[in-house]
Amino acid sequence: MPKFPEIDWTRLDLLTAMALDEDLGADGDTTTLSVIPAEAHAVAIFLAKQDMVCCGLPVAERIFKKLDGNIRWEPMVQDGAVCRKGDVLAKVYGPARALLTAERTVLNFMQRLSGVATTAHRYVAAIPEGSKTRLLDTRKTTPGWRNLEKYAVAVGGATNHRIGLYDRIMIKDNHREIAGFEGEGGITRSVQRARKMWPALEIEVEADTLEQVGEAIAAKAEYILLDNMTNEQMAEAVKMAQGQSLLEASGGITFERITEIAKLGVDFISVGALTHSVKAADISLDVISQ
Repeated sequence: MPKFPEIDWTRLDLLTAMALDEDLGADGDTTTLSVIPAEAHAVAIFLAKQDMVCCGLPVAERIFKKLDGNIRWEPMVQDGAVCRKGDVLAKVYGPARALLTAERTVLNFMQRLSGVATTAHRYVAAIPEGSKTRLLDTRKTTPGWRNLEKYAVAVGGATNHRIGLYDRIMIKDNHREIAGFEGEGGITRSVQRARKMWPALEIEVEADTLEQVGEAIAAKAEYILLDNMTNEQMAEAVKMAQGQSLLEASGGITFERITEIAKLGVDFISVGALTHSVKAADISLDVISQ
């Protein structure tokens, strides 16, 4: 099984507590409490209603067991599996009230994460076989969900970019603009200052023009983000860099452009759409027996 990033269980527990709290309110699941006997048990299955990359099974198990430790979880597949419409993803056994009360919260997590993983898988598949180019995610994530969504991106076969503002120096356009208030050489000054303050961190510079690419290469930035460049500009940037800096294509990256951009020789393609505008996967929870 591939190694995926660690799930932040502490953060997941906080998200789960908030999700259940907004669903249950002060009185709890009033329908289930009034209709389902306390002693009733049930068996239910998670069913794929579309082709997808399954993601979020360990998350679902955690949520169920947080609500009721008597629930038994039996996965039928593992995260990262390419599942077809009609496949059973997991079975869950236990107190019927707990199964019904947790149903929507669990599905919300699984559907969102499977949607992210499925989208990542689709984009990765568009990169030609044998290409060195890797697909990256971005920080355009749902607030509070970054760890989970980046986990899902990796499950789908793509690569995680920086996690936050703390784990890589990223000199973007507004940093560059303000640094330019001091005069020419803003990129060079920015790289030098960042290197002095955070010598252990890699540095990436966002470039809008080939002139900026040249300055970033000369400043020895490890990465250069080619922002909203044409294919011709990116091809020229590859010639300029000659491996001195790794190049990331970003901005205006649609699915239709992935294949042709990968052929240009850039090292990375970053796509915000992997997380910021994903359609949730269609999964149902169906009770099958008692």
